[in-house]
Amino acid sequence: MTTPSGDQARKIVEGLGHSRGFGNEHSSEAVPGALPHGRNAPQRAPLGLYAEQLSGSAFTEPRASNRRSWLYRIRPSAAHPPFTRTDNGRIRTAPFTETVPDPNRLRWNPLPEPPAGTDWLAGLWTLGGNGDATQRTGMAVHLYHANSSMDTRVFSDADGELLIVPERGGLLLRTELGLLAARPGEVALIPRGVRFRVELLDESARGYVCENYGHPFELPELGPIGANGLANARDFRAPLAAYEDTEGPVEVVNKFCGNLWSAVYDHSPLDVVAWHGTHTPYVYDLRTFNVIGSISYDHPDPSIFTVLTSPSDTPGLAGVDFVVFAPRWLVGEDTFRPPYFHRNVMSEYMGLIDGAYDAKAEGFVPGGGSLHNMMSAHGPDRETFDRASAAELKPQKIDDGLAFMFETRWPVTATEQAATADHLQRGYDDVWQGLQRHFRS
Repeated sequence: MTTPSGDQARKIVEGLGHSRGFGNEHSSEAVPGALPHGRNAPQRAPLGLYAEQLSGSAFTEPRASNRRSWLYRIRPSAAHPPFTRTDNGRIRTAPFTETVPDPNRLRWNPLPEPPAGTDWLAGLWTLGGNGDATQRTGMAVHLYHANSSMDTRVFSDADGELLIVPERGGLLLRTELGLLAARPGEVALIPRGVRFRVELLDESARGYVCENYGHPFELPELGPIGANGLANARDFRAPLAAYEDTEGPVEVVNKFCGNLWSAVYDHSPLDVVAWHGTHTPYVYDLRTFNVIGSISYDHPDPSIFTVLTSPSDTPGLAGVDFVVFAPRWLVGEDTFRPPYFHRNVMSEYMGLIDGAYDAKAEGFVPGGGSLHNMMSAHGPDRETFDRASAAELKPQKIDDGLAFMFETRWPVTATEQAATADHLQRGYDDVWQGLQRHFRS
């Protein structure tokens, strides 16, 4: 089995079709007649295929949150040799105990250039997280920097779903359910347990990953906003069935309870000819986000920028929210328009995909990120505060940046490699120096 070059992969992407919608039932067949009708597991599946259910939730979870897909494949997933432990590389998993939770504000530059031949999996680098993957609670923040396609290996994550946020370079994602492309400005969601391979559309690729151990991501409730707004379900793209019918050694790497396990198959496991269900990969273009904002005064809370949420057992308290600061108009009267100074019970990891972030005039660059743990005071730097306090308040379009945030209910404990990294900015606190006393009694 050979992996196409970047040029070949880009040609494949040009012809990709999709099924649209989020959380609904999708169905697709790569060969006419491969998908059975009227039942999920007929005595003999069509075309000599094997019927197999992939469950992303318990059988008895409510219908609205149940995740499962039926796959019709050339070989059943059960046909594989034993898995053996392999090196975890720079991937770490909750519970995070290498360091203690740090109340200080932290910021990192982008990951350094990787060695030649580093694929997406080898290029994963864990910054930190919370919870316990074995209890299916919490999340992890990873970054990646790759310069090679995954070639003859495939990955799956039994610990959680993966929200991939490209910052540099496009990705072709070959999943069991079909092909998806994700470029900077888009995000890809790979459900728990779905096998996939990452091929690069450019010479290198860099970005962020949120590994969600908890309840699968869903669209947030709209409440008083009404029936429309934020991320529209119809803008999410699910793959059409596409299969590999290839012989030859393929390494399948499985992340299970924090460790990587590997087995060498004699065939590609991406051999699903047809499928239907709700346990589905997606790609979403962040530029289609319908921003809601104030048209009178004050800067709204950032919760109005939530794209996806992983709810917890406490209503309104997310295990993790994915928030995007997309292009938008600011029109508030007598309003300090950048994000306000605050301390938050939630913990915030923020990354930058493109341009600049309106609360930080310098030092926060694409590919980098900041961590503000719960109750850590933060807000605009001195330069931004001075400029915004003196600005003439007229309608203003923010369209020169695309930032995002992983916001989580628990503190994020940094890994040892993140806490001691050369690209950790040691002088981050300095951005708030010079905020002078202006009090007049």
